[in-house]
Amino acid sequence: MNLGRREQLVLVLLALAVVFGMGAKYALHRQMPLSQPVVERRETPLEVSVHVAGAVYQPGVYRLRAGSRVLDAVQEAGGPLPDANVDVLNLAQILEDGQKVLVPVKVPAGETPTAPFVSPAFGTAAGGNAVSGTLININTADARALESLPGIGPALAQRIVEYRTANGPFTSPDDLVNVPGIGDKKLVQLRDYVCVQ
Repeated sequence: MNLGRREQLVLVLLALAVVFGMGAKYALHRQMPLSQPVVERRETPLEVSVHVAGAVYQPGVYRLRAGSRVLDAVQEAGGPLPDANVDVLNLAQILEDGQKVLVPVKVPAGETPTAPFVSPAFGTAAGGNAVSGTLININTADARALESLPGIGPALAQRIVEYRTANGPFTSPDDLVNVPGIGDKKLVQLRDYVCVQ
């Protein structure tokens, strides 16, 4: 059947309209429908910051690759000192941002070792994460070990050692309140992490 020029033009326009309509429908179909919920994607941090304290060569705050373990943090801080008791730590534990890793000292010969602890209270002081370690004997610990206690910096640690030297051994953890700079509030913070033997 022979079509005139006008009919051919109409057929071409109809064909273009169908193709255009299908393309528009396909484009709309590829867009996310408004009825679907928008899912917010949270990016996983690439690094974590942790505080390594206690019996290590270079205590401080370190940034490590996300997924690093307690062993990596201890090594980043120069490794454990010869008197470090790393056996009470879970060296395979994956680190969390803001965590404090306390490396305690070994209990001196002749003293009764205390059981390892994981203290939520200590963890809260360190940013909400539990810290593993052993009780610190305030009668034998050196200034470096005392600095691993919550709220005890180099100056207070030295005052504890000086007070002990001048006045003899502590008879109770409560005696720490006699050290200049340690009040009742700080004593409450320390009581669960120290012992006398």
